[in-house]
Amino acid sequence: MLKELVIASHNQGKIIEIKNILSPFDVKIYSADELQLPDVKETGSTFAENATLKAETLSSLSGKACLADDSGLCVDALDGRPGIYSARYAPNRNFNIAMSKLIDELQASGSTDWSAHFSCVIALKTPHTPTRIYEGRINGKITPNRRGNNGFGYDPIFIPDGFDKTFAELSPEEKSTVSHRGRALKLFLDSEFNGRNL
Repeated sequence: MLKELVIASHNQGKIIEIKNILSPFDVKIYSADELQLPDVKETGSTFAENATLKAETLSSLSGKACLADDSGLCVDALDGRPGIYSARYAPNRNFNIAMSKLIDELQASGSTDWSAHFSCVIALKTPHTPTRIYEGRINGKITPNRRGNNGFGYDPIFIPDGFDKTFAELSPEEKSTVSHRGRALKLFLDSEFNGRNL
């Protein structure tokens, strides 16, 4: 069973979110920063390709099991943008700029349908085993007014279906039960450990 797991990310918000979800399990978790591992360039054309690339690269470099994800916000009226380019909408990880750009594009589109979804693909690579993939998705809509101080990324402008709050207004516990990453991680836990302690 896994005793150590590297999270292939330098995004502190994402690392904290994954650590919280995995906290009931007895596993030592490392961030890429802690092990001085590089940021892997996302050269794939899908979330799955990017997650796989990161997991396989950092597992090879660290010699440990590695969990990587690629996730993004896909907006219907923008033909699925920003999608795999969600992080690249944010120069120097400044998501205030990214959110402003997204709202400007939606307003310029003239569409009144601001439906969107978050998608997350998780890749798990352990030494000497094939990479395994898990995908989670949450539908919702974009709001032009930023609300809430929790979460990270586009959370202040995304309202998940069934809620009247943005992701950034939900507690971490509430968000993890419905978020795209929470759903992908649940599939990962159910499949890999079937209720067993890591």
